[in-house]
Amino acid sequence: MTTLAVSIAARPRLRAAAQPSAAQPGGDFAFVLSDDGLIVQREGHAAAALLPKADLVVAVLAAADVSWHRIVCPKAPAARMGAALAGVLEEAVLDDAQLLHFALAPGAKGGERVWVAATDRAWLAAEIGALEKAGVRVDRVVPAAWPDEPPCGHFFESAGGDDRNIDLSLTWAHADGVATWPVRGGLARALLPQPLPPEARFTATPAVAAPAERWLGTSVAVLTPAEYALQAARSLWNLRQFSLAPKHRGMSALRDVMRRLRGTAWRPARWGLASLIAVQVLGLNLAAWQQRSELQTKRGAMDSLLRSAHPQVRAVLDAPVQMQRETDALRVAAGRPGEGDLEAALQAAASAWPPQQPVQTLAYEGGRLTLAAPGWSEAQITGMSEALAAGGWIVEAADGRITLSRAPVAAGAATSGPRT
Repeated sequence: MTTLAVSIAARPRLRAAAQPSAAQPGGDFAFVLSDDGLIVQREGHAAAALLPKADLVVAVLAAADVSWHRIVCPKAPAARMGAALAGVLEEAVLDDAQLLHFALAPGAKGGERVWVAATDRAWLAAEIGALEKAGVRVDRVVPAAWPDEPPCGHFFESAGGDDRNIDLSLTWAHADGVATWPVRGGLARALLPQPLPPEARFTATPAVAAPAERWLGTSVAVLTPAEYALQAARSLWNLRQFSLAPKHRGMSALRDVMRRLRGTAWRPARWGLASLIAVQVLGLNLAAWQQRSELQTKRGAMDSLLRSAHPQVRAVLDAPVQMQRETDALRVAAGRPGEGDLEAALQAAASAWPPQQPVQTLAYEGGRLTLAAPGWSEAQITGMSEALAAGGWIVEAADGRITLSRAPVAAGAATSGPRT
């Protein structure tokens, strides 16, 4: 599943911000594209309409644009949670709480102490709107840094510096919050805990790695801005909550499921399903070909039998029907009764007729022989039915009458043609 991380330019302030702007002149956005969300495949700057297409789009906010507050999560319904957070944090923020956008930590529950991220609502809504107006659907909004363990520090070049004098800034994220400050003077060093936690990790952009190591007194890992943004995109945080939540949640959930299914983790399942379908289609085609071949062989055998038994037949259109018609013609010419004639029905009835049972009347119509024979017992009727069943006859008794008829021809058997 491809991931596109788009860095949102730092929010304008009255004085030069400590965090550098991620946008280039002309409204370009810094972006990084990854096939798996781990390795940078492509990076650069582009206007919103020219950003690469991806399965997942994550907007990354500068660390200085998000403030952090730890509160007891109010027990409010989801529809009113945003207003409840504004009420709880009204005294804890410097700006008007109604102008801020709040987002709860992943998995937050009412009554528990949780972290809340706060940022300017109008500014963030405008940034998301600019991207989505250009056709870039933002799935998630994440901060560049968030309260977490182990502590992490990231050095980067501040805005306003030049090539000869690079101003250094530090973002320090730990379990008690996130802070960003310029690295100059003694106050900056005093803001870091002393001694440094042994598990603390420090990174720096390539341009400031050397001065960061001199200031810190230890080595730091080099992390490009693209790698830093891609690392933030893997955060569990999502600031698109409440009033800034994506519209059409049902369709969004469906798209999220489809994106996961298209992801790398599901690739073996997709290959397995495709292989199973291919095997099934191949097997069905093979079985159909075998059945078609067997059917053609049987039809050829019936045609050959018809031509050998009745050489006078020139054109074979329906071998079973033509065979039956020619056989009936020979039988009639020889003066022998057919299976559906009166003689055959009388012969069958006589072969199983109980002794000492007279026949008063008989009628034959449509292949059914009806004999008036009142006074039969159930045993006599059953005996006659069992005796004639082997010959394909059906015996029915009702109102003192015995009716004989041929059993229906089984499916697939030859049907009789017209009599001559």
